[in-house]
Amino acid sequence: MSEHSDSTPVAGNHVALARRYVGSLYALAEQEGIVDTVAAEMAALRRLWNESAEWRFIACDPRLHASEVSAAVAQTVKVSGIGKLTANFLCVLAQNHRLSLLPALVNGFLDEVETRRGEYRADIRVAQPLSDAQIAALTASLTAITGGKTRLTVVEDASLLGGLTVKLGTKFIDASVKTKLDRLERTLKGAA
Repeated sequence: MSEHSDSTPVAGNHVALARRYVGSLYALAEQEGIVDTVAAEMAALRRLWNESAEWRFIACDPRLHASEVSAAVAQTVKVSGIGKLTANFLCVLAQNHRLSLLPALVNGFLDEVETRRGEYRADIRVAQPLSDAQIAALTASLTAITGGKTRLTVVEDASLLGGLTVKLGTKFIDASVKTKLDRLERTLKGAA
Protein backbone atom coordinates (compact mmCIF):
# COMPACT_ATOMS: atom_id res chain seq x y z
CA MET A 1 0.00 0.00 0.00
CA SER A 2 1.18 3.51 -0.72
CA GLU A 3 2.50 5.55 2.16
CA HIS A 4 0.51 8.55 0.99
CA SER A 5 -2.71 9.33 2.77
CA ASP A 6 -5.85 8.88 0.74
CA SER A 7 -7.45 11.97 2.24
CA THR A 8 -9.24 14.55 0.16
CA PRO A 9 -6.73 16.45 -1.96
CA VAL A 10 -6.07 20.12 -1.35
CA ALA A 11 -7.62 22.41 -3.96
CA GLY A 12 -8.20 26.07 -4.75
CA ASN A 13 -6.75 28.68 -2.38
CA HIS A 14 -5.53 25.94 -0.07
CA VAL A 15 -2.89 24.86 -2.61
CA ALA A 16 -1.00 28.15 -2.30
CA LEU A 17 -1.48 28.10 1.46
CA ALA A 18 -0.11 24.56 1.69
CA ARG A 19 2.93 25.55 -0.40
CA ARG A 20 3.65 28.47 1.95
CA TYR A 21 3.41 26.27 5.04
CA VAL A 22 5.65 23.60 3.46
CA GLY A 23 8.14 26.18 2.23
CA SER A 24 8.36 27.83 5.64
CA LEU A 25 8.80 24.54 7.48
CA TYR A 26 11.47 23.38 5.04
CA ALA A 27 13.38 26.68 5.27
CA LEU A 28 13.37 26.55 9.07
CA ALA A 29 14.38 22.88 9.15
CA GLU A 30 17.20 23.55 6.70
CA GLN A 31 18.34 26.60 8.70
CA GLU A 32 18.50 24.49 11.87
CA GLY A 33 20.11 21.54 10.06
CA ILE A 34 17.32 19.13 11.00
CA VAL A 35 15.64 18.36 7.66
CA ASP A 36 16.03 14.59 8.14
CA THR A 37 14.65 14.78 11.69
CA VAL A 38 11.62 16.80 10.60
CA ALA A 39 11.07 14.44 7.64
CA ALA A 40 11.02 11.45 10.02
CA GLU A 41 8.58 13.28 12.31
CA MET A 42 6.36 14.16 9.35
CA ALA A 43 6.35 10.50 8.26
CA ALA A 44 5.32 9.55 11.82
CA LEU A 45 2.51 12.12 11.68
CA ARG A 46 1.33 10.58 8.40
CA ARG A 47 1.19 7.16 10.08
CA LEU A 48 -0.74 8.68 12.99
CA TRP A 49 -3.20 10.32 10.59
CA ASN A 50 -3.74 7.09 8.65
CA GLU A 51 -4.12 4.92 11.75
CA SER A 52 -6.09 7.13 14.15
CA ALA A 53 -9.69 8.04 13.43
CA GLU A 54 -9.66 10.04 16.67
CA TRP A 55 -6.75 12.18 15.46
CA ARG A 56 -8.49 12.81 12.12
CA PHE A 57 -11.67 13.78 13.98
CA ILE A 58 -9.81 16.25 16.18
CA ALA A 59 -8.03 17.73 13.18
CA CYS A 60 -11.06 18.06 10.94
CA ASP A 61 -14.15 18.70 13.07
CA PRO A 62 -14.95 22.42 12.79
CA ARG A 63 -17.18 22.22 15.89
CA LEU A 64 -14.18 21.73 18.17
CA HIS A 65 -12.84 24.88 19.80
CA ALA A 66 -9.25 25.84 18.98
CA SER A 67 -8.29 25.30 22.64
CA GLU A 68 -9.52 21.68 22.49
CA VAL A 69 -7.56 21.04 19.30
CA SER A 70 -4.46 22.72 20.75
CA ALA A 71 -4.71 20.58 23.89
CA ALA A 72 -4.93 17.43 21.76
CA VAL A 73 -1.91 18.56 19.73
CA ALA A 74 0.04 19.25 22.93
CA GLN A 75 -0.77 15.77 24.23
CA THR A 76 0.24 14.20 20.90
CA VAL A 77 3.52 16.09 20.93
CA LYS A 78 4.21 15.03 24.52
CA VAL A 79 3.48 11.34 23.87
CA SER A 80 5.25 11.11 20.50
CA GLY A 81 8.43 12.95 21.41
CA ILE A 82 8.17 15.24 18.39
CA GLY A 83 10.86 17.92 18.28
CA LYS A 84 10.34 21.62 18.92
CA LEU A 85 10.11 22.77 15.28
CA THR A 86 7.52 20.17 14.26
CA ALA A 87 5.62 20.74 17.51
CA ASN A 88 5.50 24.49 16.85
CA PHE A 89 4.36 23.77 13.29
CA LEU A 90 1.48 21.64 14.59
CA CYS A 91 0.53 24.32 17.12
CA VAL A 92 0.42 26.98 14.40
CA LEU A 93 -1.79 24.72 12.28
CA ALA A 94 -4.11 24.12 15.23
CA GLN A 95 -4.33 27.81 16.12
CA ASN A 96 -5.10 28.75 12.51
CA HIS A 97 -7.69 25.97 12.10
CA ARG A 98 -5.52 24.36 9.41
CA LEU A 99 -4.80 20.98 10.99
CA SER A 100 -7.07 19.33 8.42
CA LEU A 101 -4.40 20.20 5.81
CA LEU A 102 -1.87 18.00 7.59
CA PRO A 103 -1.85 15.10 5.08
CA ALA A 104 -1.16 17.46 2.19
CA LEU A 105 1.47 19.31 4.21
CA VAL A 106 3.21 16.09 5.22
CA ASN A 107 3.23 14.84 1.64
CA GLY A 108 4.36 18.24 0.38
CA PHE A 109 7.22 18.41 2.86
CA LEU A 110 8.43 14.89 2.09
CA ASP A 111 8.14 15.57 -1.65
CA GLU A 112 10.18 18.76 -1.19
CA VAL A 113 12.90 16.84 0.65
CA GLU A 114 13.06 14.21 -2.10
CA THR A 115 13.04 16.77 -4.91
CA ARG A 116 15.86 18.82 -3.39
CA ARG A 117 17.91 15.65 -3.10
CA GLY A 118 17.23 14.70 -6.71
CA GLU A 119 15.03 11.81 -5.61
CA TYR A 120 11.54 11.10 -6.91
CA ARG A 121 8.70 8.84 -5.82
CA ALA A 122 6.44 7.19 -8.35
CA ASP A 123 3.13 5.74 -7.17
CA ILE A 124 2.27 2.86 -9.48
CA ARG A 125 -1.06 1.01 -9.60
CA VAL A 126 -1.12 -2.28 -11.49
CA ALA A 127 -3.83 -4.80 -12.20
CA GLN A 128 -1.50 -7.75 -11.66
CA PRO A 129 1.84 -8.17 -9.88
CA LEU A 130 4.92 -7.00 -11.77
CA SER A 131 7.93 -9.23 -12.22
CA ASP A 132 11.32 -8.10 -10.97
CA ALA A 133 12.36 -7.46 -14.60
CA GLN A 134 9.26 -5.27 -15.19
CA ILE A 135 9.92 -3.29 -12.01
CA ALA A 136 13.56 -2.79 -13.03
CA ALA A 137 12.54 -1.63 -16.53
CA LEU A 138 9.90 0.72 -15.15
CA THR A 139 12.36 2.14 -12.62
CA ALA A 140 14.97 2.68 -15.35
CA SER A 141 12.43 4.44 -17.60
CA LEU A 142 11.20 6.74 -14.84
CA THR A 143 14.77 7.49 -13.71
CA ALA A 144 15.60 8.51 -17.30
CA ILE A 145 12.56 10.84 -17.31
CA THR A 146 13.30 12.46 -13.94
CA GLY A 147 17.06 12.56 -14.20
CA GLY A 148 17.28 11.48 -10.57
CA LYS A 149 16.85 8.46 -8.36
CA THR A 150 13.30 7.15 -8.60
CA ARG A 151 11.66 5.03 -5.90
CA LEU A 152 8.56 3.06 -6.84
CA THR A 153 5.59 2.31 -4.63
CA VAL A 154 3.60 -0.41 -6.39
CA VAL A 155 0.02 -1.20 -5.40
CA GLU A 156 -2.16 -3.90 -6.94
CA ASP A 157 -5.61 -2.68 -8.06
CA ALA A 158 -7.69 -5.34 -9.81
CA SER A 159 -10.25 -2.70 -10.86
CA LEU A 160 -7.78 -1.52 -13.53
CA LEU A 161 -8.43 -4.82 -15.40
CA GLY A 162 -4.96 -4.58 -16.97
CA GLY A 163 -2.18 -2.07 -17.61
CA LEU A 164 -1.11 0.47 -15.02
CA THR A 165 -1.25 4.04 -13.78
CA VAL A 166 1.75 6.11 -12.81
CA LYS A 167 1.74 9.19 -10.57
CA LEU A 168 5.06 10.98 -10.59
CA GLY A 169 4.91 14.34 -8.84
CA THR A 170 2.17 16.31 -10.57
CA LYS A 171 2.20 14.07 -13.65
CA PHE A 172 -0.33 11.26 -14.02
CA ILE A 173 -0.22 8.62 -16.74
CA ASP A 174 -3.19 6.30 -17.11
CA ALA A 175 -2.45 3.29 -19.30
CA SER A 176 -5.07 1.04 -17.71
CA VAL A 177 -7.43 -1.20 -19.65
CA LYS A 178 -10.35 0.17 -17.62
CA THR A 179 -9.72 3.73 -18.84
CA LYS A 180 -9.31 2.55 -22.44
CA LEU A 181 -12.62 0.67 -22.24
CA ASP A 182 -14.33 3.72 -20.70
CA ARG A 183 -13.07 5.90 -23.57
CA LEU A 184 -14.24 3.35 -26.14
CA GLU A 185 -17.68 3.24 -24.50
CA ARG A 186 -17.98 7.06 -24.60
CA THR A 187 -16.89 7.07 -28.24
CA LEU A 188 -19.43 4.41 -29.19
CA LYS A 189 -22.22 6.22 -27.32
CA GLY A 190 -21.28 9.48 -29.07
CA ALA A 191 -21.38 7.81 -32.48
CA ALA A 192 -24.84 6.32 -31.90
